Amino acid sequence: MTPSTPHYPGRRLVRRTGLATLLILGAGLGTASAQTPNALNGKSLYLNGPVGGGATCASCHGPNPASNVNGILRAANAPAVISAAIAANRGGMGALFNGRFSSAELADLAAFIGDPTVVAAPAASLSPASLAFSGTTVGQTSAGLTATLANTGSAALNISSIALGGAAAGDYAVSGGSCSAGGALAAGANCSLVVSFKPVAAGTRAATLTIGHNATGGASTLALSGTGSAVAQPTVALSATSVNFGALVVNTASAPQTITVSNSGQAALSFTSIALGGANSGFFTLGGSCSTAAPVPAGGNCTLTVQAQPTAAGAFSASVSLVSNASNGNAAIGLSGSGAAAAPALAANPSALAFGAQTVGGAAVTQNVTLTNNGNVALAISSITASGATAITAGAGTCGATLAIGASCVVPLSFAPAAAGNVAATLLVRSNAPDLQVAITGAGTTAAVAKPVLSDGGPLVFADTQLGRSSAARSTVLRNDGSAALKIASLLLGGAHPGDFVLGGSCTVNGTLSPAASCTIDSTFKPTAAGARSAGLVLMTDGGAQLNLNLSGNGVAVPAGAALAVSPQSFDFGAVTVGGTAPTKRFTLTNTGSAALNLASATFTGPFSAVTDSTSCAATPFALQPGASCELVVRYAPTAAGASAGEVKLQGDAASSWTIALTGLASAAVPPPATAQPQNSGGGGCSAARDGKDPMLPLLVLLALGVIGWRRVARGPARRAGKDQHNDQEAA
Repeated sequence: MTPSTPHYPGRRLVRRTGLATLLILGAGLGTASAQTPNALNGKSLYLNGPVGGGATCASCHGPNPASNVNGILRAANAPAVISAAIAANRGGMGALFNGRFSSAELADLAAFIGDPTVVAAPAASLSPASLAFSGTTVGQTSAGLTATLANTGSAALNISSIALGGAAAGDYAVSGGSCSAGGALAAGANCSLVVSFKPVAAGTRAATLTIGHNATGGASTLALSGTGSAVAQPTVALSATSVNFGALVVNTASAPQTITVSNSGQAALSFTSIALGGANSGFFTLGGSCSTAAPVPAGGNCTLTVQAQPTAAGAFSASVSLVSNASNGNAAIGLSGSGAAAAPALAANPSALAFGAQTVGGAAVTQNVTLTNNGNVALAISSITASGATAITAGAGTCGATLAIGASCVVPLSFAPAAAGNVAATLLVRSNAPDLQVAITGAGTTAAVAKPVLSDGGPLVFADTQLGRSSAARSTVLRNDGSAALKIASLLLGGAHPGDFVLGGSCTVNGTLSPAASCTIDSTFKPTAAGARSAGLVLMTDGGAQLNLNLSGNGVAVPAGAALAVSPQSFDFGAVTVGGTAPTKRFTLTNTGSAALNLASATFTGPFSAVTDSTSCAATPFALQPGASCELVVRYAPTAAGASAGEVKLQGDAASSWTIALTGLASAAVPPPATAQPQNSGGGGCSAARDGKDPMLPLLVLLALGVIGWRRVARGPARRAGKDQHNDQEAA
């Protein structure tokens, strides 16, 4: 079994090796087995011989290689030394063992010679070493993940215990698998463990699963990690947090007032109570589609209608309380008004009307006056007339015999001058309210005149808009349909709530429009208070013309407090290569509340981090104003292969917090192919090759040549004797 030449019982030495054998010996040195050697199997082969039977190594080298009989220890962990000795037939080994051992068995023999005291023992291998669960909603159970416990040793592996531990041990359970406490795994066998994740709280949840056994170390530990995702919650929003019914006639019902209740959250909004309360709750009646029996889906809404009917004079108040499962708490709507005697009131917008200069004999120019009932009783209109200049006339419009409380109607007025010069008239409206008069002016001319016209004749009504936010802009075109240039003398907002509207566009004060030219007036609604909001746009030209356009919208309030909308609430980055380009995801943070929201910190777990760029949210701490949004940019940069789970926790300046669940899957980078370097390192043999350069090879070649030369010399006399004998036979 070694380079020495002992005699095996019953065998003789074979002939000395030639050049070919020596070259085989040199090439065989340093050859390594591709699999892990099994010293226990090597022990059996050493003591009992090849599997098919025959001589044993122990018969020549003794039962214990440690005795180093015939230099056996030179083959310790060096199967190439054994294969070389067989190839060279050292001590008759070729005749005994040639073709009897596989390369794996030779490696096992060398391993036993290197570790002659080896004994059978179990060895535990747990794969993978950790289980990472993707984001799971609090209270929900994830799909199971599997780990495998294998016995890679040579004796039975006894499992004594399987136990969960760590801070979040209660979030995990062994839900299946074939491993069991008290069970045993035979050598080479394995069993499985199936673990499930059921988070009891949001955020990162970590635990361990420990398997006690009789292998080295006494136990194997499986790391468990997962992220609990916050339960999707509803958010309640109101189109108005208070309603003032104004002055009402005692014992007369008001017009119903409607409040829209919206769910801007991500789960159904359920009401447990919708009730009236307060000192004068009996003055009010509730209605609408909102109900404790009808949840409002995410993104949906319902309505509350409230009608007031005071039974006594004086101020009155009450409230509507909405108790629900909303994340931003319960909501309340304040109700107020006053009871009084009947008091009709009428208002006009504009309060004066100017047509400016218009062409004599040209087409009539029309402008509108809006009448509104601001009283507490229905308005009974008896007449609407235009007195004074006959060139100014009043049309029928939309005003009828009655006008309800808070309602409006339109009176069109036309001007068609028949002669040059200034004219004046008065619009007179008679009703059960005091008489209303609107002064009207104009002028006739034969010169070229400008003719300003607005593309919108009626009021601009904006969609309901949350406080602090801006609606989509509405564009109105101002055209000059006349034959002379016009100059914009003034462009301003008036009326009840001018601060709730913003003007923009290409029309500017002192700007000039040539005939047939146009410009735009962009109007935007940005409410500062909840409820109905209105204003009037007034445009005056240098020719004295006055154009009016009514603007209106409804402000929607969200109860004050921390109200942050995060979109999306979780994200899976998918497959990413470790060390490759780190992907990013932009999350939109929106303050849906009615007060500034202070974000104190952003805490990341897992291989996730924040990225700051020119459009991202500012670094914490920062304040997010009502209605404002910014983008949180998150990068996924894993450093190890496997499933990744983490989160970003946004902490408000109070007890409020928001969690974004993050997951991903990292794969190891594929290394570039390396050029294999030849290895020829013998263990106990005669080769000392490094990087394919064997210093013994030239010596072996010289030895081979010497042997060939010696054989030729030795054969010379025999050849001559044979030749002489041949010659003698021919002579005979």
